[in-house]
Amino acid sequence: MSHPDLPALTDATIGAYLAEAGVPVAVDVWAEWCPPCGPMARTLAELQPEFAGRLLIAALNADENPETSRAYGIMSLPTLLIFQNGVVTQRLVGARPKSVLRPLLASALTPYANV
Repeated sequence: MSHPDLPALTDATIGAYLAEAGVPVAVDVWAEWCPPCGPMARTLAELQPEFAGRLLIAALNADENPETSRAYGIMSLPTLLIFQNGVVTQRLVGARPKSVLRPLLASALTPYANV
């Protein structure tokens, strides 16, 4: 499940959200039936204040947004996509603890460091 503190994206809104962000965006792709998705969303919501103004963290329900899930080749959940200027620069599949997510998100702050 997603977290109420993470903006919910849809097939219709993700393009504009990425285009207008002005900073890197981390998108947590999840589904209701996915047991590790809830803890992953909570962890990302807890990390969000640390990156305020420098990185946006949002969520996308894979089941409700099949076009985006297909476009980015989502095969397992949760999947975290890191976008810089609308381009996926990093992908992480599976739930991870803060000790893994914090440095991953921080690495996104350097433009195209991971392309």
